[in-house]
Amino acid sequence: MILVTGATGLVGRHLVDLLLADGVPIRAVTRNPDATLPEGVERAVGDPSRPDTLADAMKGVHAVFVHPRAMGQGHDPDVVRASTGELLRLAQHSGVTKAVAMSALNVDYPLDQQPSRLRGEYNKEVEAATEESGLQWTAIRPGYFATNTVSSWAAQIRHGDVVRGAYGDAAWAPLHERDIAAVAAHALLHDDLAGQKPVLTGPEIMTQGDMVRAIGRAIGRPLRFEEVPHEVAREAMARGGLPEPLLDGYLKLQADSYLQAGLVSKATENILGRPALTFSQWAAEQVSAFSAGHATAPDLKPGHRSRPDSPRRAATSHQKS
Repeated sequence: MILVTGATGLVGRHLVDLLLADGVPIRAVTRNPDATLPEGVERAVGDPSRPDTLADAMKGVHAVFVHPRAMGQGHDPDVVRASTGELLRLAQHSGVTKAVAMSALNVDYPLDQQPSRLRGEYNKEVEAATEESGLQWTAIRPGYFATNTVSSWAAQIRHGDVVRGAYGDAAWAPLHERDIAAVAAHALLHDDLAGQKPVLTGPEIMTQGDMVRAIGRAIGRPLRFEEVPHEVAREAMARGGLPEPLLDGYLKLQADSYLQAGLVSKATENILGRPALTFSQWAAEQVSAFSAGHATAPDLKPGHRSRPDSPRRAATSHQKS
């Protein structure tokens, strides 16, 4: 039996589906007793940030997937680390032998370059608590999620054929969330990743313009990316409701192309024994996200280019093995 926290989230739901397809018994943790789960999945109603609520759910479990977002958004990071440690001690006392933690590629970067922390995702603390748990552990470190492009660009794409943003030559290696879940499933079911922190990326380096054009091909419309100054992008993101520290951290990462010497890791391919899913494959599955709805597009004025001295890093062809 595998216990999955964050089971109704972006990665967790894929993980549940993959484990279920392999015939693995799953106990899915949710705070919502009415949450929709696939048939055949056992529901465990509880709050991972309050481990005592999951005491019964640990019975018969041999491995646990720990998602930082499930450990309590908005809490103090020290509280999150302590509650994660408590959860895993409870798990160990109940007979669990393995923990796989969701972490992030940028977990060792300076804190101001980890903008997800401002959403309460304390990857660093959850990873550390998992490593210290005494259980057999793995921490998976995914990079740029392909789905980030939905929150960043979908509203603009619904309203026109031009996506405007800062740092047009910022380079990412967008990662399909199903591949993240597939690596997590592998770590939960096998022992070859024990004590490792694999960095996961997509299979190809893509600028923002590359990704916009790939989305255009998926939805059958020619799209293009138009670069605007940092200040214009920042103002639009702030009007969209993003907290300033969060958008500043994101733009910093964007300007520095994730600070990676090599943007593509072969870990996803090597672990899964198949090519990593491409951004074009992901976009083809997400056509409705860019084609439907009536959200208001950010007001980014056209016709501007970033100043020549704006910080940026050109795309690189280096790869990590």
